[in-house]
Amino acid sequence: MNSSYFRWVTILYYIDILGTMVFAISGALTAVDKKLDFFGVSAVAFITALGGGTLRDVLIGSTPVGWMNDLTYLVMIVTGIIISVVFRKIVQNLRRTFFLFDTVGIAAFTVLGLQKALTIGIDPVIAVMMGMVSAVFGGVIRDIVCNEIPLIFRKELYALICLSGGFLYVTLKFYSLHPNAIILITFSFIVVVRVLAVRFRWKLPDIK
Repeated sequence: MNSSYFRWVTILYYIDILGTMVFAISGALTAVDKKLDFFGVSAVAFITALGGGTLRDVLIGSTPVGWMNDLTYLVMIVTGIIISVVFRKIVQNLRRTFFLFDTVGIAAFTVLGLQKALTIGIDPVIAVMMGMVSAVFGGVIRDIVCNEIPLIFRKELYALICLSGGFLYVTLKFYSLHPNAIILITFSFIVVVRVLAVRFRWKLPDIK
């Protein structure tokens, strides 16, 4: 592996950290809307930010789970909670901006989750599923805790986009593309397709 590949891995790590804070803000705002107390807000923020990665690590037998080895994640969650509570009105007015950060975070979570599963020898198909779990299941758990039908089951298309991005990753890897190119193409695919899906309101048909 050359140094440029490790730079990309480092970039993804920092995007992952930023995405963790954005997910924490998303969870905290949802909890505030549900009139939960401060402990409830903090718990939902924590679940939203780390639920997907924790579930992935438990499923693939990677323990201690990732965030337990890096306190930066907890710092970013606490920061997200403080931002959500203290600057709530400002944050709510910046939802479009946070959507873009959220999309970038989802792309990073998918790639990093997929890579982690592949690294320990998980079958590529299951690894793709683990990438998707990393990206979306924090939000699923958040909605269940807040007594809502999970967003990905009724409006959002991003779970399917994460799966598609994951299969694109393993396909490019099969053809021995350079690791930097695989990361860049997969990351860009997830970001661009999700933005287009929201912009043009793409969604799966309802079952009648």
